[in-house]
Amino acid sequence: MAKLLIRGGHIIDPSQGLDMTGDLLVKDGRVAALGSTGTRGDLAANDPDIVLDASGLTVCPGFIDLHCHLRQPGFEDAETIATGTLAAARGGFTTVCCMPNTEPPLDTRAAVDYVKQVADSEGYVRVLPIGCITKGRKGTELAEMDELASAGVVGFSDDGGPVASSRIMRLAMEYVSRLGLPIIDHCEDKSLSQDGVMNEGWVSARLGLKGIPAAAEETMVARDISLAALTSARLHIAHISTRGSVELVRSAKEKGVAVTAEVTPHHLLLTEERVMGINPDDNLSFYDVNAKANPPLRTKEDIAALIQGLRDGTIDAIATDHAPHTTVDKLCEFNIAAFGISGLETAFGCLMSLVHRGEMDLMMLISLLTCGPAKVIGTRYSGLGTLRPGCPADISIFDPSKEWVVDSRDFASKGKNTPFEGQLLRGKVLATISQGKIVYRDDALRMRMKRRA
Repeated sequence: MAKLLIRGGHIIDPSQGLDMTGDLLVKDGRVAALGSTGTRGDLAANDPDIVLDASGLTVCPGFIDLHCHLRQPGFEDAETIATGTLAAARGGFTTVCCMPNTEPPLDTRAAVDYVKQVADSEGYVRVLPIGCITKGRKGTELAEMDELASAGVVGFSDDGGPVASSRIMRLAMEYVSRLGLPIIDHCEDKSLSQDGVMNEGWVSARLGLKGIPAAAEETMVARDISLAALTSARLHIAHISTRGSVELVRSAKEKGVAVTAEVTPHHLLLTEERVMGINPDDNLSFYDVNAKANPPLRTKEDIAALIQGLRDGTIDAIATDHAPHTTVDKLCEFNIAAFGISGLETAFGCLMSLVHRGEMDLMMLISLLTCGPAKVIGTRYSGLGTLRPGCPADISIFDPSKEWVVDSRDFASKGKNTPFEGQLLRGKVLATISQGKIVYRDDALRMRMKRRA
């Protein structure tokens, strides 16, 4: 593999408390050495094959996405492992954990092996599959969890088909407690959210749409925290979205329950009012299907609680819940449009607005995208989310001040469904290195290659 020197960047690695200007040497797909500006000559003496000039840019561990949908197998018209992982690379992500709501679902070793094989041959970044809790995601019979664990899954989830039976969920938690893997929980009481299409509140009333109350999420969070305490299982709350859920997780952590949580960029930045949208041609409200997500966009009060949860450690990571859809699935009436937002390529630029507004610092944001999610994954895949020498060379390089406009036509993802279309963002990934290989590079990043005889 090519020997790579990243020169003169602002290196930030929360896993080591590292914040310095210097060089980073990559050799044989791993981080070989880090050096401050004063030791640049020593690293350059290694005769690198490729030199990337990161002057004025930030260099950090590659981002880790705990929650995305790659759609393959079964829904390749919406996304493939190739297009999804290229989108991840363009967003600075070097590891993505893919959800099991494929066809067939990831409830057997064969299905998991298929995803891993395609990812190895066609993927741009590391793909870690998540296995099903129940067979067929039907919630009635446990999947072969031992078999899935030995196949390499990083956790278990029925994702958008949450386990309704408390008995089945207890059995699942008892099983995973000895495997050391987490239950990754889409918390939704379907009897409360039934037929709902957005947050229950004044916007849903104004638009005449069936609402989903916060209680639909919070009752399931409370139930599964209780079951996790009972079984000593690891529980990870996916895409947390309400103030009440944050309070439940905070209280559980204080009591020593092994619970972690993630939040998405869209739940941190957008409220239910985004569903109304604004038509630039006539300034009239309309139903923005690209703002339809599950869980739904909530309120300003919920966003404030989510940000506070990040600050005080209640929420451990930021994940995209990248959910690409075809135009047909989105370009229709709001009630029948698919839930989900395509988010891998916009996540970092959107999140940087929190830094520029002073709501969190850059070290914290990078931590929530790197070592935070790495801790949730655990030790099965060690060396992720860090730039420690000897660890896989998963690296993101970005310009925290570069402005760009979201244009879904330029997405690598097949999913063009974004509520951030046309928005001016400040902060852009310019290069992504996965296991020592440059998998994405913006033309703005200068590169010099060694001439060979």
